[in-house]
Amino acid sequence: MELRRRNVLALGGLAGLAALLPSCASTLPEADVTAAGFGEDAEGTVRLWCRAATVVGVRQVVDAFNASQSRVTVEVTPVLDGQYVTKLATAIRGGNVPDIVDIDDINSMLFIYRDSFTDLTPLVDALPFRDALSPGHLGLATRAERVYGVPYIADNSMLFYNRELFERAGLDPAQSTQDFEGLLDAARAIHGLGGGTYGWSLDANSSGILGFVVQPHLWAADAPNIVGEVGAQRGSIADNEPLRQTFQLYQTLWKEGIMPQANFSGDGSRWGTDFREGTVGLFPGNYSVAVLTASEEVQAKTGVVLLPGPDGGRAFFDGGDNLCIPRGAPNASGAWQFARFALELEQQVNLPAGGYIPVRSDAATPEYRSEFPLAVAPLEDIEAGYAPVTLAYNLLFNQADSPFIAAFRRAVFDGDLDGALTAGQEDFDRILEQAQL
Repeated sequence: MELRRRNVLALGGLAGLAALLPSCASTLPEADVTAAGFGEDAEGTVRLWCRAATVVGVRQVVDAFNASQSRVTVEVTPVLDGQYVTKLATAIRGGNVPDIVDIDDINSMLFIYRDSFTDLTPLVDALPFRDALSPGHLGLATRAERVYGVPYIADNSMLFYNRELFERAGLDPAQSTQDFEGLLDAARAIHGLGGGTYGWSLDANSSGILGFVVQPHLWAADAPNIVGEVGAQRGSIADNEPLRQTFQLYQTLWKEGIMPQANFSGDGSRWGTDFREGTVGLFPGNYSVAVLTASEEVQAKTGVVLLPGPDGGRAFFDGGDNLCIPRGAPNASGAWQFARFALELEQQVNLPAGGYIPVRSDAATPEYRSEFPLAVAPLEDIEAGYAPVTLAYNLLFNQADSPFIAAFRRAVFDGDLDGALTAGQEDFDRILEQAQL
């Protein structure tokens, strides 16, 4: 999506899918991925559906694939993010599916739990770089130890900082970004420089952005706000101490004026503009927003770390896309041939040029580090990446009236921390109970 504004992912999600797909397993046939020559001797056309938000990056890889050989031609169909789940569900129900889908990884589970994707386990396990693949993405493509998709591109949340402002404030970024105490001290010191500088910035009226950059603080403390396996999940809100501490941090940043007033209504349309202008010390965001559209001068002043927990640890949101092959795909063999091509290092190492991060930790070659120094952090600690495995993510986080944004704003802007956590627990449990299969 443009500037990766995750707030546009407010989908009908689970409700729309449940209405379109039968509750029983898909009746479409599953390709035999163990057949001799599968993914190697394919020919013909491969129909690829991709998210409209990622079409530029997808076309780049598709063009390279089509130019690399003449037996298989990949044709791309972009689908608006807000319509993707419904359109794919409709295609599955009608038995007329694309050969491969580039799908938001957080939505993969909606289809995997309805037996709509092909089991790719033997193919994935045979990849020589299997252990280098993003575990967060794979977690969203795995059910009962069977793998139904492969990571493709990563959109990771990180904590970017302005080196120049840190230097002016006499701060050591490495020390200041280890925990909440350091973050708050640094944000106060940078705001204290005056001249319109702020210590922190966040578009706090965008549900998608909040879920993307706030949750990693909890994961760094090993305290997810959704617990249990799909089918028996519940919220972990009211008694989640790292969540309480995270809301308290933002509450303090807001009360003390360390965040711009515009953060209150920030909806993602200008996400990261103030950081790119050099007036913000600390900015939780992604590579596309913080780096790709920034000037060379600002990029030279930018540093990055993974997001810390209240008392330490590091984590990041493993967003981005997976490649999955629907059951009933007419050219599943050609689809896998393309997927395998898309995962090769030659394609992966160029992803930051389009605003994304590779999904292979071994992409951090010396050449990559030199060309994209601000896109290295997630690859150096790829195990710190995570995304919740749940069927209710869009309902809990991405919708404009989601319980997570409601709890955040009630705690931070209204100052009602206890009420926010109590209501959040009730809302999470209600939605998760409705979302169980």
